This record gives sequence, structure tokens and C-alpha cells, in this order.
Amino acid sequence: MSGASPTRDRELSIRPASIDDLDAIWAIEAAVFASEAWSREMMREELTGDHRVYLALVDGAGAVRGYGGLLAVGAEGDVQTIALDPASRGGGQGRRLMNALLDAGEGLGVREVFLEVRADNPVARGLYASLGFEEIGVRPRYYQPDGIDAIVMRLETGERR
Repeated sequence: MSGASPTRDRELSIRPASIDDLDAIWAIEAAVFASEAWSREMMREELTGDHRVYLALVDGAGAVRGYGGLLAVGAEGDVQTIALDPASRGGGQGRRLMNALLDAGEGLGVREVFLEVRADNPVARGLYASLGFEEIGVRPRYYQPDGIDAIVMRLETGERR
């Protein structure tokens, strides 16, 4: 092990996620989302479900440092989830992973992408807005058990920045 932190590791790459990544992805899910984390079984279903694209951000040793998933049905897509381990944040990797998800969706014919983001997460909201997503609505108390509102955002893929 090199001792380099993931945020400084320039060897981070993105590849399709597989069921073999379940343990690593679920560990990040549980650490990042805590009480709102999906169950391990829900994550398994997402990784193996139809009409889904899941990507993994991996370091030079192959360890998963982040992941993201998109549900793509026809011309519509929905970002199901995206997360980075805390040490990998702040270096543009979230943007990189989002762009890879959007590219994958476009490759499947997705022309409109939706997502929900916590109202109290200005960093994520700023990232999505910088990619061209527009806020189109609010889902009150969507995130449970904390009762935090979700901001619904939409992007026409031809309008990406």
C-alpha cells in the first residue's frame, strides 16, 4: 500500500460496477448516508437490476472509492445514487463520476435526467446546477428518518455544461 490518500491519487479511474463490488459500495453507502442508507439487499438489487447503469470510481489498487447509479428507461433517466468515500471528496471526482453517468445514459438514448438531492446539501446542489440541472420542485420530508425535503432537479442532456 502506497500511503497516498485517494484524493491525491491521480490513478483514480471509472469502470462499470458489478455485484463483486457490493461489499465496498455498501460500506461507502453506510458511511456516507448513515440512517438514510439503502440496505445491503437494496444495493444488491440496484447493482443487478434491469435498466440500470452503475459505475465505480476505483483507485490504482482497484479499491472502490465511489459509485453512482442511473436508472435508464427510454429517453428518461433518474440518478439513483452517487457517493464518494470522504477522503476522495473535493478533488473533482464527484463531477467526473456524474459526467460518466450522464455519458452512459446518453449512450442508451437518455435525453432527460432527473434526480433528488437533500435541500440541506449545498455542495451537491451546486455541483448539479453547474452541470446544467435545474430545480423543478420539492418533495417535502422525502429523506427519512430526518424529514429533510428533496429538491427535484432535471437536465436535458443536450444542455449539459
